Amino acid sequence: MYSPSLVANSGGSSNNDNRLFVYEVVGLAKNGNTDNLNYPVRQGGSVFITVPYGRMNQEMRRLTRMGAKIVSIKPLNGEIPLQMTASQPTQQATKETEKGKSMTQAKAKAKGDIPVNIYRPNSPFIGKCVENYPLVGEGGSGIVQHLTFDLSGGDLHYVEGQSIGIIPPGTDDKGKPHKLRLYSIASTRHGDKKDDKTVSLCVRQLEYEHPETKETVYGVCSTYLCHLEVGADVAITGPVGKEMLLPEDEDANIIMLATGTGIAPFRAFLWRMFKEQHEDYKFKGLAWLIFGVPYSANILYKEDLEEIEKTYPDNFRLTYAISREQKNAEGGRMYIQHRVGEYAEELWKLMQNPKTHTYMCGLKGMEDGIDQALGAMAAQNGADWSEFQKQMKKEHRWHVETY
Repeated sequence: MYSPSLVANSGGSSNNDNRLFVYEVVGLAKNGNTDNLNYPVRQGGSVFITVPYGRMNQEMRRLTRMGAKIVSIKPLNGEIPLQMTASQPTQQATKETEKGKSMTQAKAKAKGDIPVNIYRPNSPFIGKCVENYPLVGEGGSGIVQHLTFDLSGGDLHYVEGQSIGIIPPGTDDKGKPHKLRLYSIASTRHGDKKDDKTVSLCVRQLEYEHPETKETVYGVCSTYLCHLEVGADVAITGPVGKEMLLPEDEDANIIMLATGTGIAPFRAFLWRMFKEQHEDYKFKGLAWLIFGVPYSANILYKEDLEEIEKTYPDNFRLTYAISREQKNAEGGRMYIQHRVGEYAEELWKLMQNPKTHTYMCGLKGMEDGIDQALGAMAAQNGADWSEFQKQMKKEHRWHVETY
């Protein structure tokens, strides 16, 4: 899912780019791969390498390929130490210690340690497309693809609910490189292969009629991705986003309101809850997905969703709003806001539970209708929906990412 609202926060270059840092490295053996290095390599002990800030990721990957291990990173000339966050290369130390663990052993990251902007637009990670297959069935509307990118050789990691940036090749009509587009991640932190080495997206090809020329216009990045060949390189930035994160509470109730490719973060949620096995996370609450699509053929990941519903009937509830095939109470098309209206009483009761989190992802146009449906139910219960919504936001229980 494309997330334009996040682009402004995806980060760029900073004043740190000219600073120098010293890597303390062990495990570099004298061999043909190290003969051309511009620093001495000893048979044992530590090697100290001065690295510009802007090349830290690149140098780290190069050293890793040569079998070295970075023990520490310190500023040169006694500068104030680099404030290490998950967006900076020293996270590799943690990643290396967990690399040998199975998926069920790897611990979830703490809330204060959410990875952000590990790769920026001026130095993206170059991944490789390993999957690109259609999600829309026969008779459906539009082109929607599931893409998976190989992240091997880098330090890009993420958690459910985040987004990555994609930089399409080529230039715009002004001759400048295309700007990145952000897409919600559709895989869990372990990836579809469950090996911590991939990331997946759910992308719809943008197509619309030019208001003046009436010509069909296709989105630059979405068209590039939807037709990307397996084996092709792709420039990736990020991850970004903290608004849509899945709570760590195993007993939480998760209400998910999605339209179209807004299913992406919820696929990640549900796969973590029900398709993966974790020692440190075993979902025990209720997950309820209300999914709006135009046709049955547009129900993305339909077989997987219905299998989860069948296997975990006490923990997962699935409700469709199929606008071109179903009618609402007034006889019109059944949109997601109408389904929310039908179940408003149940949803309202769930929201009274402090363990309930509500997520909305997809078309921005659904917000008003959903507010109206839930507002009417709040009024019936003597409450003001706007004030209640503000309180849920304050409690970090109301999460919205629309476009």
